[in-house]
Amino acid sequence: MFLIVGLGNPGVEYAETRHNVGFAAADALWEKYGFSPFRAKFDGLIAEGKIDGERVFLLKPQTYMNLSGNSVVKAANFYKILPQNIVVIHDDMDLPVGKLKVKTGGGAGGHNGLKSIDAAVTPEYHRIRIGVGHPHGSGDAVVNYVLGGFSKADREIVNEVIDLVVDTIDILLKDGMAAYSNKIGILRKAK
Repeated sequence: MFLIVGLGNPGVEYAETRHNVGFAAADALWEKYGFSPFRAKFDGLIAEGKIDGERVFLLKPQTYMNLSGNSVVKAANFYKILPQNIVVIHDDMDLPVGKLKVKTGGGAGGHNGLKSIDAAVTPEYHRIRIGVGHPHGSGDAVVNYVLGGFSKADREIVNEVIDLVVDTIDILLKDGMAAYSNKIGILRKAK
């Protein structure tokens, strides 16, 4: 049994922002694998389904990014899902647009959603990092950037990355992070 968490902020004003690529990935997984309708629970929206025979809960926390851990810990505790069976999909400003990196554990890298999950659960969960690029400057420039939308060209690139995640997530669930990381690397080099 797995918990896949797509990070983002609730509300239509955030729907197409860089910070919401986790929600976009969760929606793409939901659509491809025919999950149950999302329902409000655990301070989030949760759906249930199967990916390659594995029972999976798909969670979109509705607590805003900084409190994502509250939603994740409630769902994980209720379903008794261990950290090694939690997958978090999120935006990463330290990666250029279209770059994809995966890992287990590690630091939050300044990402407030990850900081919250690390504090509520543990840092030892799987992370799928989708690059959104980095603005020039800091402070308000960073906030405005992550809460801003993609250019048309960048949106197409990010959608291709999300499609790659959706098409290969079964490898992570069945074979683990090493096999998944290897497969992602091979597929990215082939492009």
